[in-house]
Amino acid sequence: MGIGMRELIILLMIVLLFWPWAVILQKAGYSRLWVLLAVVPLVNYIALWVFAFSDWPALRSTGRQS
Repeated sequence: MGIGMRELIILLMIVLLFWPWAVILQKAGYSRLWVLLAVVPLVNYIALWVFAFSDWPALRSTGRQS
């Protein structure tokens, strides 16, 4: 039993969906692992709320404020 074509396509879609989010999180100064919260129901909304209203670490290190 190997990986079928359907499973391979689903895996590729998941990677293509989460990759841009991970890159954005890294540029904002957060860990890329935060993207894993997107698959946890209700926790993903809380994480989005926290990211939207908190100071980004990348801005703190450069001294700029939003």
